[in-house]
Order: sequence, then structure tokens, then C-alpha cells
Amino acid sequence: MSSNRFDLGNTMIVCSCNVVSDRQVIDAVSASQGMRTPSEVYRCLGCAPQCGRCARTIRALMDQVQNHNCGECAEDCAVAGLTGLVAAE
Repeated sequence: MSSNRFDLGNTMIVCSCNVVSDRQVIDAVSASQGMRTPSEVYRCLGCAPQCGRCARTIRALMDQVQNHNCGECAEDCAVAGLTGLVAAE
């Protein structure tokens, strides 16, 4: 699990069973190559799915990160803000 597990700042908890934030999911997906399923995100974060209600949200976050081609968009790109990546200037 990430060392900032309880440093929630401007994050949203997406999995209450494992106390996983959107930031943790985004960071995990951004740092990996080819993560394809929410189960792989859980494993990467050192946990396992419990009730499964968060799977759709995790999938949506994965899609946002994986479908985003940073560096080719406007400076005010919302996904670049989510991922912490720098958009084109």
C-alpha cells in the first residue's frame, strides 16, 4: 500500500472496504504499463476486492488515465490535473 494511505488531502475514497483513494488508483495506473483490470489495481495496492461496489469507479479512473495522451492537450486539461502529469504548454 502507498505510504500516503491516510493523507487524503483533496482525494476521494473510492473503496471503503480497503480505504483506497482515487489518487492511489490514479498513481498506481499511471506508474504501471498495461494494467487491464480493477483486480490488478487491487493487487498493486496490496489489497483485494471485498464487496465489489468500487470496481466501476476504479475502471473509470483506469480508463481516464489510460486513454489520456498527456502532452498533446490544452493546459487546462482535467485529466492531466487528476494524474499529476503536465499538459502541453
